[in-house]
Amino acid sequence: MLKKILTFIKKLLLWFFGLSILSVIVFRFVPVPVTPLMISRAVETRTWWNHDWVPIEEISPNLQWAVVASEDQNFLTHNGFDLKAIEKAIEHNKKSKRVRGASTISQQVAKNVFLWQGRSWVRKGLEVYFTFLIELFWSKERIMEVYLNSIEMGNGVYGAEAASKYWYGKSAKKLTQREAAGIAAILPNPRKFKASNSSPYIERRKTHIIRQMNNIGRWEY
Repeated sequence: MLKKILTFIKKLLLWFFGLSILSVIVFRFVPVPVTPLMISRAVETRTWWNHDWVPIEEISPNLQWAVVASEDQNFLTHNGFDLKAIEKAIEHNKKSKRVRGASTISQQVAKNVFLWQGRSWVRKGLEVYFTFLIELFWSKERIMEVYLNSIEMGNGVYGAEAASKYWYGKSAKKLTQREAAGIAAILPNPRKFKASNSSPYIERRKTHIIRQMNNIGRWEY
């Protein structure tokens, strides 16, 4: 009986590794049509999601620049994990009740595209695994493309194109620097904050993000 159980577990693991690697390779080339978060939010709110996939060439460099400035300034140089940011977050969380995260854009893609929401050691371990895979098989440009097409950018709004039309009535390709900063500013809680007609807090975040954009300067993949 023990031998059969071990054989079953071995086969299960082989299937998991095979299918996970295959899915990562497929999404290297194919648009991600839906994410677990979209489905869970739709079930929760009983409303359909707003999502329009566009190639990265149709997303303003301003938005790509803004999310790097606000979310992951070492995006182009790290291998999926920003160790310095993790160390800073640990030190901050020791002294403050307000928990600060250190997830990179790559980690957020792994979480949003391949995993469920929530906090557990199992999910965190799988996030590390999928982050390693996408960094191995995808280019940084592809990671950014999937990120900007998949993350939540408003209540029921997913991806740069849908968010740009929802918040500013224009395509993602035409976003100005401040409009891009507005979308980046609400990413910590896109269901609570507004990118346009924003609160004073979000307006201050926009200004801070633009300052960070100017500090890091223009960048290329």
